Amino acid sequence: MMTQLLKATAGLLLMCFACVKAYAENPPVLRSQIMTLSEIVTVGDFYSNAGIYASRPLFRSPDMGTSGNVAAAQVAERARAAGLTAAGTDGLRTVVVHRGATKIEREQLTNLVRNALAERNAGIDPDSLDVRLIQAPERILADPKVKDPLRFDRIDWAATSGHFVIQATVAVELGTERLTLSGTAQEMVEIVTLAQPLRRGDVVRIEDLTVMRLARSKAPAGAVIDPGMITGKEARTNIRANAPLSKRNFQRPVLVGRGDKVTVTFNMPGMKLTSRAKALDDGAKGDVIDVMNLQSRRVVPAIVTSRGQVRVQTANPVVASLNSETN
Repeated sequence: MMTQLLKATAGLLLMCFACVKAYAENPPVLRSQIMTLSEIVTVGDFYSNAGIYASRPLFRSPDMGTSGNVAAAQVAERARAAGLTAAGTDGLRTVVVHRGATKIEREQLTNLVRNALAERNAGIDPDSLDVRLIQAPERILADPKVKDPLRFDRIDWAATSGHFVIQATVAVELGTERLTLSGTAQEMVEIVTLAQPLRRGDVVRIEDLTVMRLARSKAPAGAVIDPGMITGKEARTNIRANAPLSKRNFQRPVLVGRGDKVTVTFNMPGMKLTSRAKALDDGAKGDVIDVMNLQSRRVVPAIVTSRGQVRVQTANPVVASLNSETN
């Protein structure tokens, strides 16, 4: 028994000697700033080279997401009491302790809500949702040691009004807390509008157009969403700016007006026949309109090719009616 006691004492002395030697070679150094995720600050948090005393608690941490100051002399005193006899202040007066936290700011929370709503409604692009938080904190501080610090447990979303209520759970220092979020979320669409008013007959240029985001529920059926659908066309009526547009508001530019005198052309191998006629209809490029020969009074269908120009689309009867006016 005495032999075992002597061996234990010798081992303890050797350990102490090793610690003293280690401290002499690598003395503990007090840190000026500490970042911790734990609710307890240990000797090893405050001092480098704390050795076997590193895990011994010294102080309680500040609240999550906050910082606190502690006197260096007090830290050194407690560290020595905990066994780190070489602990000192190393010229410091205070030590700043930062307690980490998972911070969820309001903008980030809005994005989380947006993605959650889109996931529960197939076919909705998250980027198309305009989310407005009404009841929500400016910032959430959650336990950084938890993998999912914020969990959405239940989502109620009325598609017609856009109003939603979300029941959530936040991981905090001593467990979890319930959180209720509410607001509105509207699916938005981009529609084409006029940057400036157009008068009847004005031709639409690309610089006349702009894009407006509008709630899908408020966008009229058939609203123009592609500028290419109306660029180059002319307004059927006066149209105001910043209003949804419809394809019905526009038409291809009229190149031939009803009652206009037009040149009728008929092409055939080795021969080109022309005549003058009167348009009986309005027509844009490619439209088929009726024209009446000014001499024979014969009415034939013709294709509008350019301003004041049409081309007949029949053969023998037209040739007979145009021969007297061949150029």
